[in-house]
Amino acid sequence: MKKEWKWMGLLIIAVMIASTLSGCIGEEKPETKAPEKPSVITYAYTTSDIIVFWDPSDTYSNEIVAMNNFYEQLVRYDPVKDEIIPVLAEKWDVSDDGLVWTFHLRKGVKFHCGDEMTAEDVKYSIERTMKRGKGAAYIWGSVKQIDVVDKYTVKFTLDVPVPLDLIASAGYCAHIFCKECTETHGQEKGDDGHEWFAEGNECGTGPYKLESYTKSELVMTRFDDYWKGWDGKHFDKAIIKSVPEASTARMMLEAGEVDIVDDLPIEMIEAVEKNPNIEIVRTSSFQNLLGFLNTKKPPLDNKLVRQAISYAFPYDTVIEHIWKGNATQSKGAIPKGLWGHCDTIFQYTHNIEKAKELLTDAGYPDGGFKLTLTYNSGDENERKTAELFKAELAKLGIELDIRGMPWDPQWSLAMATNPEDRQDIFVMYWWPDYPDPLSWLLSMFHSEEEIVFNLSYYYNPEVDNLIDEASQIAGIDRDKAANLYCQAQSKLVDDAVALFIWDQMYLRAKHVSLKGYTDNPAYPHVVFFYDVYKEE
Repeated sequence: MKKEWKWMGLLIIAVMIASTLSGCIGEEKPETKAPEKPSVITYAYTTSDIIVFWDPSDTYSNEIVAMNNFYEQLVRYDPVKDEIIPVLAEKWDVSDDGLVWTFHLRKGVKFHCGDEMTAEDVKYSIERTMKRGKGAAYIWGSVKQIDVVDKYTVKFTLDVPVPLDLIASAGYCAHIFCKECTETHGQEKGDDGHEWFAEGNECGTGPYKLESYTKSELVMTRFDDYWKGWDGKHFDKAIIKSVPEASTARMMLEAGEVDIVDDLPIEMIEAVEKNPNIEIVRTSSFQNLLGFLNTKKPPLDNKLVRQAISYAFPYDTVIEHIWKGNATQSKGAIPKGLWGHCDTIFQYTHNIEKAKELLTDAGYPDGGFKLTLTYNSGDENERKTAELFKAELAKLGIELDIRGMPWDPQWSLAMATNPEDRQDIFVMYWWPDYPDPLSWLLSMFHSEEEIVFNLSYYYNPEVDNLIDEASQIAGIDRDKAANLYCQAQSKLVDDAVALFIWDQMYLRAKHVSLKGYTDNPAYPHVVFFYDVYKEE
């Protein structure tokens, strides 16, 4: 899932055009003279597509790494301190009932076209995102009205008291872009500006603007009028290279051709760590792996069979031999470190004898059936995990057919009209749209009339009510909301609707000369290029 890297895509074909790209329209200011030898950072991104969605209202995939350097949000989330950091908004107020949020904007912020950002741009950006309803736009679902109070003040009125500060910090679909730029190009194209974005354009306030793009390489250059200024050590250019082959990315890193790699297999991490020029940044993440069990297809429509399958999974072996201790067994759907995670929740352990008892009670004393497991082709951690699982299921008389598939065919199989035609176990990663339990529970386990990411095909009104109640009070009583989310997860685990496999660490291999880098798991795989520098 959210993986080719975050294919998360809902069967949308991305428009990818290799061209030199422009920023937003407006009066261009003369550029200051560039340094004779611009400092450059190069990031190896182990995906075949750097950009899937160019439209900032639709973004929901790999492009998170570029978008969060082109664009900015009102605020940003610090998961270590569990606090909100001012960005485009200098401060904000919330009413006692949690239904009215007022953001006071930073003055003098410029878009890449030179226009000043105002409350009108904020209102336009979020309303356009809500209206389009693509990608992660659902995060704004509780917003009833947005009002411009004055040039630098914008007010959000909500239906229910959700944590709007967390929503406004999202790495997807919370970016602020230029209203005039979007509308003008939209008039030229006869739409709302989407076609202009999709052709490969941007108009944000971020520290870097787009210079050029091809499918294999994206180049961004510093925006001289960036509101934070350019005093101190900063890169003049940032290059993101598509390097799908991990072995190639490793060679480029060791040769000094790239400064940082987003993902390498554990074996390579252990090898490059011996190189004195390379260091590994280890960070607890909000990314976890799940195996969705098809609750609508026999024999997994039987709760006892699903529980037996859960006891058959070799959790400790996977953590020890595949992750070398750089992951922990999941407890429920919410990863460790994020509020709403429950350390005390029950979790299955590897217990073949217990699994045999449950299968006998379910009427399958000798197993005697076959299951199909699909995973993202090319992901060695998923493949190795599936092979270990297959060996354990064989002890129960259960045959596991393992299929590595690209995202689109895997998704198509999961969307088959007849539940009998779908996979039995769908393995995929999840990471946050925004740092809130709702990103997991609403997206993957709440009842859906039309299947999107509820790939267990699970329908339970009790769980729905717990999720809904928690989400509606999270903005004013997080502790109560967290308790309700824990109750929902306990029910999910008891019903064994998915294998809750691991919460992983991020392991970033980088050159020792790259300084200032910290990993923020709320913005998966993003390098905030403005914050890092090189020290020879």
